[in-house]
Amino acid sequence: MTDRTPNKLETQTVAALSASVSLSDFIFGTLASDSQRLQALINGQEGLAFEYQMTPRDPKPDQPVQIEITAGPAAPVLEVFIHYTLDGSPPQLGADNTRTLPTMRGALEWNTLLWGYVRHFSGELPAQPEGKTVRFLVSGLTQDGVRLWAQDERGRSVFSYAVDRHTVPSWVQESVFYHIFLDRFAPTPGRKFAPAEHLSDFFGGTLRGVHSKLDYLCELGVNALWLSPLCPSPSHHGYDATNFRSIEPRLGTRADLKALVDEAHRRGMKVILDFVPNHTSNKHPFFESASTKPDSPYRDYYTFTNYPDQYETFFGVRSLPQLNNENPVARRYVIESAIYWLQEFGVDGFRLDYAYGPSHDFWTDYYTAVKSANPQSVHFGEIVETPRLLRTYEGVMDGVLDFNWLQNARKLFAYESIDAATFEQFQNAHEAYFGGRNLARFSFLDNHDMNRFLWAARGDMRRLMLAAVCQFTLSAVPIIYYGTEVGLSQRRDIRQGEFAIMEESRLPMLWEPEQQQRELFTFYQRLIKLRRELSALRNGTRSAWLVDPMNGRYGYLRRAASETVLVALNLFGVPQSFDLPNVGWRDAFTGEPLSPKQRLEPFGFVLGKQG
Repeated sequence: MTDRTPNKLETQTVAALSASVSLSDFIFGTLASDSQRLQALINGQEGLAFEYQMTPRDPKPDQPVQIEITAGPAAPVLEVFIHYTLDGSPPQLGADNTRTLPTMRGALEWNTLLWGYVRHFSGELPAQPEGKTVRFLVSGLTQDGVRLWAQDERGRSVFSYAVDRHTVPSWVQESVFYHIFLDRFAPTPGRKFAPAEHLSDFFGGTLRGVHSKLDYLCELGVNALWLSPLCPSPSHHGYDATNFRSIEPRLGTRADLKALVDEAHRRGMKVILDFVPNHTSNKHPFFESASTKPDSPYRDYYTFTNYPDQYETFFGVRSLPQLNNENPVARRYVIESAIYWLQEFGVDGFRLDYAYGPSHDFWTDYYTAVKSANPQSVHFGEIVETPRLLRTYEGVMDGVLDFNWLQNARKLFAYESIDAATFEQFQNAHEAYFGGRNLARFSFLDNHDMNRFLWAARGDMRRLMLAAVCQFTLSAVPIIYYGTEVGLSQRRDIRQGEFAIMEESRLPMLWEPEQQQRELFTFYQRLIKLRRELSALRNGTRSAWLVDPMNGRYGYLRRAASETVLVALNLFGVPQSFDLPNVGWRDAFTGEPLSPKQRLEPFGFVLGKQG
């Protein structure tokens, strides 16, 4: 297979990578480098800002909402006001349906980064009944009467929240997700993967291929499937749709998807789709019309900065024009497209691609609509940002992909760039920070946009197994990237010279028995079975019983009402002894009694159970 010419996104990826602190790993996003993080801090604090710091974040009926606002050196305001509506419309200063509330001055603090003072303001929006959507603007008046308008970290000024009783569906915490990249998972029965010259070519995976492998997936034990985008698209990955409401013919038909969903449901499995609300392909008929006809009804579906050649895009990639989801008609089209898949095919929800792109205000409307269509559907976002920002999606999403945990897990288990104490400090804080919130975290060790874990671990399956044990014994909902369970890796690093080839981590699934690591498959089977059987692993409390960074020994307990699970991990490449806390432990896999002193092989583990 030969290389291809990089696109702008790929060159930006490596540019950011080269600026990052550690060259051992890279997670693409708006905060990939130190310079990006520094600029984000400045942007978020220098002006009049509201960053969705609300109490409660997910208001229920009859709960007032406290709003926290900051004014940095660039916003010398004396008074701050909240302007809000209750009829779903955007607020307008002076309009009959717009009410105005004053705020209270709070603490004044010096900010060395800005070399200036930051003042805090707070205001309370009154409690509302169930079903209300509150939209608001925030303004401030300077001493000379100039009115400034608050913005969030992306420069948006319209904020909102919905008052409802929605909670994360109970089935989510009981699930183990399996991430399928459609073109690379399984061809239609009777066919083989197509020979391909380039990694970006089509390999021939289909919906019927996935259907034919349901026996395999049930044998593995997963009970929720996440399918990569299946809308018409010129690419193998599908994140550049040309139609939001039809299926790419090379992947299959409406009947194929309906048959897959129905059969998965019959087997007790959920099916979610990858949904891309932020951008389209430049081959989408809406964009072709918008960019060639000045009076096109679709022109405002996109944002042109210099018509027709310059427009907002996904990370500067011209073939991925960004949708203007602030336009009411475009917003309605995108949201109704999501509802189409829920109602027409009975899918169980969506993984939301680049969910940081659309505004929180968009997600307020989205979440209200999809939960009305199916209250038991799940919606979780790809948001590669800070935990502080991730928490602000509570109430407009059911969950988020946990990139912060991913990075720390890869540092510990694959790269050995942090020790057990550093990881435990992060894990303890991370669980506390997200604890008690109506927002699920979804954990993963790799995905289609980064080096596979097994590649990062230099092919050492022991490290992969150790990381998987940790993943499956923590509270976040686990996701397995296709092929990991049989040892699928890659041929080269995604970083190639001056650009990145994400496709390196998207090789075809291994289906020939002689290519599969069956020992690894059996390990994953047992681990999945254990997680689904033991409530302590899904919902129990966690406490560390051994943190020994000098010797690479790490252990913690998960406790539920009637059971306790012990986890012991040897992080070093030498045998080590572990003195187990208490007595009466049995091997969680086999049921055999465990000795109070356990000898673990290099990168070995033991799982014990009481109760």
